[in-house]
Amino acid sequence: PRPLHRGVSGIRVSGNSNDFWDAEVKDNTEKEDLDRNHSSSQSFLSLRSPFRFFFQDNSPSKYGVTEHGFTADPFGGGTPRSRHRLTMLFLKLSLVVIVILALTGSFWWTISISTSSRGHIFRGYRRLQEQLVSDLWDIGELSLGPSRLKEIEFCSEEFENYIPCFNVSENVALGYSDGNEYDRLCGHGSRKSCLVLPPVNYKIPLRWPTGKEVIWVANVKITGQEVFSSGSLTKRMMMLEEDQISFRSASLMFDGVEDYSHQIAEMIGLRNESNFIQAGVRTILDIGCGYGSFGAHLFSKQLLTMCIANYESSGSQVQLTLERGLPAMIGSFNSKQLPYPSLSFDMLHCARCGVDWDKKDGIFLIEADRVLKPGGYFVWTSPLTNVHTFLRDKEKQKRWNFVRDFAENLCWELISQQDETVVWKKTNKKSCYSSRKPGSFPPICSKGQDVESPYYQPLQNCIGGTNSRQWVPIEERATWPFRSNLNKNELELYGLHSEELVVDTANYKTAVRNYWSLLSPLIFSDHPKRPGDEDPSPPYNMFRNVLDMNAHYGGFNAALLEAGKSVWVMNVVPTTGPNYLPLVLDRGYIGVFHNWCEAFPTYPRTYDMVHADGLLSLETSQYRRCTMLDLLTEIDRLLRPEVLNQSYQLFKSGH
Repeated sequence: PRPLHRGVSGIRVSGNSNDFWDAEVKDNTEKEDLDRNHSSSQSFLSLRSPFRFFFQDNSPSKYGVTEHGFTADPFGGGTPRSRHRLTMLFLKLSLVVIVILALTGSFWWTISISTSSRGHIFRGYRRLQEQLVSDLWDIGELSLGPSRLKEIEFCSEEFENYIPCFNVSENVALGYSDGNEYDRLCGHGSRKSCLVLPPVNYKIPLRWPTGKEVIWVANVKITGQEVFSSGSLTKRMMMLEEDQISFRSASLMFDGVEDYSHQIAEMIGLRNESNFIQAGVRTILDIGCGYGSFGAHLFSKQLLTMCIANYESSGSQVQLTLERGLPAMIGSFNSKQLPYPSLSFDMLHCARCGVDWDKKDGIFLIEADRVLKPGGYFVWTSPLTNVHTFLRDKEKQKRWNFVRDFAENLCWELISQQDETVVWKKTNKKSCYSSRKPGSFPPICSKGQDVESPYYQPLQNCIGGTNSRQWVPIEERATWPFRSNLNKNELELYGLHSEELVVDTANYKTAVRNYWSLLSPLIFSDHPKRPGDEDPSPPYNMFRNVLDMNAHYGGFNAALLEAGKSVWVMNVVPTTGPNYLPLVLDRGYIGVFHNWCEAFPTYPRTYDMVHADGLLSLETSQYRRCTMLDLLTEIDRLLRPEVLNQSYQLFKSGH
C-alpha cells in the first residue's frame, strides 16, 4: 500500500483509475504547499533561534502528536497563535532594551557627579548620621528613665540649701583663702546625684505682689539673730514676725529706700527715680544687694535690677531676694570675671556691698567698668566716701583718693557726691582713653584679651569692651519699652534681620497662649477660668520667677511681657550654642551665660517655671558632655515644690 503523507487524512482508495488520478494530483499539490510552508518556517526559525535564550518555549514538543496521531510542526506559521506569539516576543524584547538603556543612563549620571557635589552629599549624609545617633541616644536615655530614677536617692537634711560648685570647707582644704574660698569651683565630682528635699516646714510662697513684702521663715536659711544683726543698708529694712519676715521699706522706723532712690535720681540730675527710664536706665546690677529692697522699690518704676552677692551658707542675700520674687544670683568680684558680656548694664549700684574697691590695684573697678554700658552710672554708698569721716582718718582718706583717681583713669566723671553716696558717669566716647596721659593705668585690652562674653575667666588688668560692636551710649538707645524692639541697624550688629525677631516673638506669643490654656486649671485653681479668658488680677497668678534655660533672642521673655504676665525672666544663653546674650541684654532684659553641665549659681527652690525649649537637643548632642539625668536633677533642684507635687511646672524639651 502507498505510504501516507503528512497533512493528508481520510483518503479513500477506489478501484476507479480516475479517482486514483485525482488523488494523485491532489497529493502533488499538497506536497508543493508543504514545501513552501517549510521554507517559510525555516526563515522564521532563523529569526526566533537567537532569542530562545531569553524566552522559554511553552509550545508542544517538536515531536509531539496531534489529535489525529501525526507529529505537529513546531515552526508552523501563518496561524493566529503564531502571530500572537511573535507580537509578544517583540514587546518583551522592547522592554529589555528600555531597562538596559535606563541602567546605562543611571550609571553614567552617577559617575558624572563632580567631586564637590560628592563631598556635599557626603557631608549631608554625615550630618544625618550624627543626628540619627544623637536621637537614638536620647531615646535610649528616655527608655532607661524609670530604671535610672530608681537609682536616685534623696539628699540628707543637711543639703536642704545645697549648691554644687560652692563648698567652702573643701575650698579651704584645697588652700583657697583671702575670700577666694567662697568662689565658685566646679570640678569633677562637685555635683551630688541626689534629689534635694525642701525643709520640713516649707510653705508655698505668697503670691506676687504680696510675696514681695512677706516671706516664710521656714523657706530660707536664716535665724532671728541674723535678721536683727544685719548691718547692710537694705538688710535692715525687714522685721521678724513669728513665722514670717516682713520687708517694710516705707515704714518710718526703717531706712527709706524711696528717699534713697530719690536722692540718687537728683544727684544724676533727674526729678525723681521715675525719670530713670528717660535717662536711658533700664537694667541695674545691684552688687551685695542685701535682701533686694532697692530692686523691689524700683521694679514699680519699670526698672529691672539684678542682685548679685557672694555665696553664704546662711543668711543668704540671694536666697531671700529670690524668695521675694526678685531677680538674683550668686556672683562675686573675688577672682573671676562675671558671666555677663561686656557693656551689659545701664547702672551699677553698691550700697555698703562689702567690696573693697581699692584692693588688688583696682582690679574690681576694672571689672565693674567692663560690664557697665557707655554713659552708664556707677553709684557707691559707703562710709569711706563721707568727707567728714575721711578727714579725721588718714587711712580712709588714702583709700578714697585711690578710688577717685582710679575712676578718673577709667574715664568716669564724678558728677555728684552727697553724704555717703557718690555717683560717677562712664564716658560715652572711646576717644577719652587715647587722651589720657601716656602710660596711664589701666591700659586698653587688646582684641585678643577683650573677650565679649567671658565665662568665669580670671579678672583682667585692662579696660575691656572698647572693641565691642555694642558700644552705644545709653542716651542714644530707645527708652523702655520701645527698647525691646531693636531697630534694623541694631539687629545688623548681630547679623539678624528684623523679620527674624518678629517671627521669633510671634512663635513664643503663640506658645505662651498655649501654655496658659493648658496650665490655667492648675495655676488658677483658686480662681477657676476657662482657656482664653483673661487672667485674674494678682495675687492669683502663681508664677513669678521664670528661668529660660535656652533663651535664644529673648522671645519667650518678650511674649510673657506682651501678654501682661506678672513675671520676670532669667534669660540663660548656654555656652554650647550661639551667643545672643548681648542682644538679650540690649533689649532691656536680664540674663547670664551658663554651661548647663554645671550647676546654676542659685539656691534650691527658687523658680516657679523652667522653660527649656531645645535645650536637651543642644546639650546632649555636644559630644555627650553630660547626661540627661544630670540636666533633669538640676532642674528639679531649681524648681519650687508646690501644689500637686510640681505638676504645674512647665518643662518643654523642644526636640
